[in-house]
Amino acid sequence: MTERTTRDLIVETADRLFYENGFDHTSFADIAGPVGISRGNFYYHFKSKDEILDAVIERRLANTATMLAAWAEGDENPAGRIRSFIDMLIANRVKIMAYGCPVGTLCNELAKLDHLARPRAGEIFTLFRDWLRREFARLGHTTETADALVMELLARSQGVAALASAFRDEAFIRREVAQMHAWLDAQRPSPSPA
Repeated sequence: MTERTTRDLIVETADRLFYENGFDHTSFADIAGPVGISRGNFYYHFKSKDEILDAVIERRLANTATMLAAWAEGDENPAGRIRSFIDMLIANRVKIMAYGCPVGTLCNELAKLDHLARPRAGEIFTLFRDWLRREFARLGHTTETADALVMELLARSQGVAALASAFRDEAFIRREVAQMHAWLDAQRPSPSPA
């Protein structure tokens, strides 16, 4: 196992704080304190908050790619793989109720700030979109239909995350996940008539 560097700790802490407090409301001091370094030492690793944001986005992209690869290896059935995505709402329900979706909240905040990193943060959604599109295609859907299903699923999961954060209602999350599972079961393409 590799030892985490100070830079890794800064990025990990910034990632958590950007999620919990927002990018705009997180200062260098907020990050430096939990890491246990001075501001001067902080600037040795990152010259600006935008540099930290870039590193956080890279971390999230890498973590998402790793998670998607694990889901692909963990289930041979495309529907089971898609369920892994849906079930993320249950697995992360406590944090989602407190802070919303980490991807959605970051993209929304960067859009409001008209920040140059917004498209890069949106690439996390693109990873999910591309991966889910392949899984729906493996279920037998055309590329166009698969993409429409993916966008419906992404929109629904983002809506659930937003409302779960607003109402802090775990039962709501569980009901919605169950309904998404039923929706997925109904997405099996009909066999072509012979």
